[in-house]
Amino acid sequence: MNTKSAERVLALFADVRLTPTQRRIAHTLVLHAGAAAWLSAAEVADLAGVSQPSVTRFAMALGHDGYPALRQLLREASVDSPAGAGRDDTNEVQHAVRQEMANLERLAGDLADGDALTGAGTLLAASRPLPVVGLRAAAPLAAYFGFFAAKVLPDVRVLDTGGTLLTDRLEQARAAGASAMLAIVLPRYPRETLDALAEARALGLRTVVITDSPVSPAAETADVVLTARVGAGLVFDLHTAPMTLAMVLLQAICDAAPDETQRRLEEFEASAARRQIFAP
Repeated sequence: MNTKSAERVLALFADVRLTPTQRRIAHTLVLHAGAAAWLSAAEVADLAGVSQPSVTRFAMALGHDGYPALRQLLREASVDSPAGAGRDDTNEVQHAVRQEMANLERLAGDLADGDALTGAGTLLAASRPLPVVGLRAAAPLAAYFGFFAAKVLPDVRVLDTGGTLLTDRLEQARAAGASAMLAIVLPRYPRETLDALAEARALGLRTVVITDSPVSPAAETADVVLTARVGAGLVFDLHTAPMTLAMVLLQAICDAAPDETQRRLEEFEASAARRQIFAP
């Protein structure tokens, strides 16, 4: 996926209110920006896991007579072709790594306006405890964030198991005083995570979401949405940009309560030295 091509495709419907099915189609077109412009409506439907009429209705929702008109715009927005025009002469692995570099560059550009990040940091810093939801592919990232967040916050609860226990733990966190929740929602968007976001809202929790796209299904129910693109150049997704965003968000949490952050870090260092946790 070419990053510039994906940005141009996303711009075609970034400001349009879409249904969940239409968001899935939009996400598919962004994810396959170079190739999708040359596919039929049936082939796009197959990629997105929806019906062909849904693709036609999606095009009409954007103001087109049908999918062929939308496909023409997609071709104009695309910088790639099926034969690979516009790609450099690197191998597949190098291309995937360079794509991650582009994803990080895009993230850096998005962070130029830090209002959403600052607001999210303030919201999460005030929550006692702080539940962090990450299921399936997002579970390792939730654990990584939670490991470091626990050094500056008194009660971080990583919720990485779905089912009825997830709802139980959300209710327990709310009863203990939680006011906000962080959810990390990455493709293929586990239904249980989306249900957890709805449950959090029902419990009165404010929600911050780290996800991969403004048209992610998690974006509709969140109070604050922070996006970082997922790399799709290998067999399994690369989460370099979302992991970076998670740590940038933790920095914003620290910045929201600098005195407490400093105190807790000093306490940890004293404890680590006393217990000789780290090798000299």
